[in-house]
Amino acid sequence: MKIDTDKIDDAVLALLHLTSFSEGPAVGAWKGHDWDALNRLHEKGFISNPKSKAKSVALSSEGAKRAKELFEKMFTKPG
Repeated sequence: MKIDTDKIDDAVLALLHLTSFSEGPAVGAWKGHDWDALNRLHEKGFISNPKSKAKSVALSSEGAKRAKELFEKMFTKPG
């Protein structure tokens, strides 16, 4: 079976929205997700480097926007 890592990355990014918080203009999220997915999201420019001692990552403005869009698409009901 071949795994579609882009779909996994989308799901992880959507879940980062679920655990996101604002610190002034910056948006952060708890990084309790698969390390490989977090590394790929960092490589794509959606989050800061997850390889730090911090328990959270910063979302780029593009990452925060895409995370919200994916969360709404995947996890909300119409109406």
